[in-house]
Amino acid sequence: MWSALALRETARQWLASGRPAVVVEVVRSRGSVPREAGTRMLVAADTAAGTIGGGHLEWQALADARQLLQQADAAPAVVEQHIALGPTLGQCCGGTVGLRLQHLNAAHLDNWPFPPARFQLQLYGAGHVGRAVVRLLADLPCQVSWIDERDHSTDGSRWLESPDLPAHIERRCVEPVDAEVASAPPGCCFLVMTHSHALDWALTQAILQRTDFRWFGLIGSQTKRARFVHRLRDRGLPESQIDRMVCPVGLPGIFGKEPEVLALAVVAQLMSLPPGAPEPALH
Repeated sequence: MWSALALRETARQWLASGRPAVVVEVVRSRGSVPREAGTRMLVAADTAAGTIGGGHLEWQALADARQLLQQADAAPAVVEQHIALGPTLGQCCGGTVGLRLQHLNAAHLDNWPFPPARFQLQLYGAGHVGRAVVRLLADLPCQVSWIDERDHSTDGSRWLESPDLPAHIERRCVEPVDAEVASAPPGCCFLVMTHSHALDWALTQAILQRTDFRWFGLIGSQTKRARFVHRLRDRGLPESQIDRMVCPVGLPGIFGKEPEVLALAVVAQLMSLPPGAPEPALH
């Protein structure tokens, strides 16, 4: 599975190591097609990364890209193709695509855009589920501030020293963590899954006192939700604001309590959010 971020990083690594490659890019699409314009695939002599949709289209693109690699000195720098999927390749999609094939170089990588972030997230908690969430978000287009007051996770490991994460995930160890809520930009999403109900409660109050957040998810049971709702009402919080708290968190229909399953349900819920305000491009 190749995300746009992972593919761009692979292109950077191949270029840095001097590995010859061709970039196959979908530059136009019309009708029913496997992938949209902007989709890319990297092709080297012995491997490939990414996909433009599979099937005969991709098989032919791989062959054309490797031919371009073999004829590096004689072939044109850029090859443009217009392909009708039905008449030309016998695919049932029925649409047409425009492909551009060109050798990977520094200028090409400079112009390779970062995908826009689907959401900005403050994630509170570096326990088992929090780390599983981060592993999934590492390959997705988003901006994440991962925050905890402890420098050790529940298993004793130092989460701040866990394997390298991409630039769009920032780690912060601070205390008190609920003070970080005010630093989030308008339209930010919040996900709270700390080791402490007291800390979850402090964060919930701080988040719901804001009216400009996009989404707020809180890990826990229906019982935990009921207790928090009761306390929020006692503090005079408007019912409309309380109703914005998503607890239990996670896309319905994904069953299981293992950290990896819970993380999958939560990330699926985040990815299913309706488009909000435009997010900044990743860096």
